[in-house]
Amino acid sequence: MTRISIDPITRLEGHGKIEIFLDEQGNVANCYFQVPELRGFEIFCVGRPVEEMPFLTSRICGVCPEAHLMAAAKACDAVYKVEVPPAGKKLRELLYMAFFVTDHTTHFYALGGPDFVVGPEAPAAERNILGVIAKVGLEIGGQVIDARKRNHQVIEMIGGRPVHPVAAIPGGMTHPITEEQRQQIVEIARKNVEFGQFTISLFHDVVLKNTEYVELITSPGYTQRTYYMGLVDENNHVNFYDGKVRVVDPDGVEHCKYAPHEYREYIAEHVEPWSYLKFPYLKKVGWKGFVDGKDSGVYCATPLSRLNAADGMATPLAQAEYERMYEILGGKPVHHTLATHWARIIELLYAAERMLELAQDPEITSPEVRAIPKATPSEGVGIVEAPRGTLTHHYITDENGILQRANLIVGTTNNNAPISISIRKAAQALIRDGQVSDGILNKIEMAFRAYDPCLSCATHSLPGQMPLEVIVRDHKGQVVRHLSQYVAARELTQF
Repeated sequence: MTRISIDPITRLEGHGKIEIFLDEQGNVANCYFQVPELRGFEIFCVGRPVEEMPFLTSRICGVCPEAHLMAAAKACDAVYKVEVPPAGKKLRELLYMAFFVTDHTTHFYALGGPDFVVGPEAPAAERNILGVIAKVGLEIGGQVIDARKRNHQVIEMIGGRPVHPVAAIPGGMTHPITEEQRQQIVEIARKNVEFGQFTISLFHDVVLKNTEYVELITSPGYTQRTYYMGLVDENNHVNFYDGKVRVVDPDGVEHCKYAPHEYREYIAEHVEPWSYLKFPYLKKVGWKGFVDGKDSGVYCATPLSRLNAADGMATPLAQAEYERMYEILGGKPVHHTLATHWARIIELLYAAERMLELAQDPEITSPEVRAIPKATPSEGVGIVEAPRGTLTHHYITDENGILQRANLIVGTTNNNAPISISIRKAAQALIRDGQVSDGILNKIEMAFRAYDPCLSCATHSLPGQMPLEVIVRDHKGQVVRHLSQYVAARELTQF
């Protein structure tokens, strides 16, 4: 059996590889999305004061510290049974919208965008942000840099630091903002709305007007039918910071809707010996392996999933583009993995609009931004939408607030099984008779890249003993000994 390795996979956060096995006819027999790194935050946070969790978990990586900061802060609110004042909640969400703009900008222009702007079969050296700038011009590159810069200024203003912010704490925020700062943020938010509209226009011009790209997006190799998950408000509109988690089935029918503290009634986790990522699934459907469809408990939690799970967007410009996407792609839900890039920039525009709404709210400068926790700490769950998917933090403490157990289900973990299915489908569709090229391998990578995986914060599974492989070579590089240790797959003991 022939083995093809894509190692390392590129344009993602963290480290991973794809192992493809071909049969005797040169067709794909199986495909594995492997994550060889382990971070283990669920274990080494145990024994710490729970109020430290927003600061500890926000340092999992520098890509989405704001997501872990907010989920952890909300979990701490629940642990201490404290209600955050309105101004504190609005400040948290304002910071979060600035973060979403920066994160979605980074993925579209630097990580996922090069496959479309430069081309999926362009030379590897050109499939990057520099290649995008060369294609669309320096002026656009400058807009991308400016968008990230001004929103990190907002994150620093509200969160205390431009990276790994620290201002969200149990009960609210550490400090309010001034009227002068509010006015600055209003102007930044207006620029963000313009940038979001420009990005959508660019997507339409570069991607949707290219027949080959549209055919690629809607091709069977990038299509799968799963359940879809996303946080929604009381109107079932997309919300990144607050609400309930809604799941719809492959036909778009609501499967469940749950509050954060109810997540264990609906979500379970499976482990495999070849990955440090868990494989969450819907409990009431069950784990049926790496297959899609209504009978499989596999679900997606991506920008496209959030739009599929919701009834609409809460801001007008994003709603208009939401409607246009579903009209062009044939209605809800959309099952084309690569359409996630379109959904992502619709969310970018929504975040910019919502940021402007919050910044124009006069209450946001109120000094009442924190309620002091007074209840005895016990247990709490916090959920937000990270750019990569639904993020759940669950903490159990003793009466002194010392963490006894922690469970983190992060965006990429939710998507681990669908990523595995996606790369296998893409590989099976693209590799025939053993014919492989750099362009084909990149198109296989595109299947995982649409999910924008962050493998730093997602690696928590330790299946029994650590899978280990040691290769000993002599001074000439010849293998003299090969030692390996693996463990059998098992179901993860429920938290």
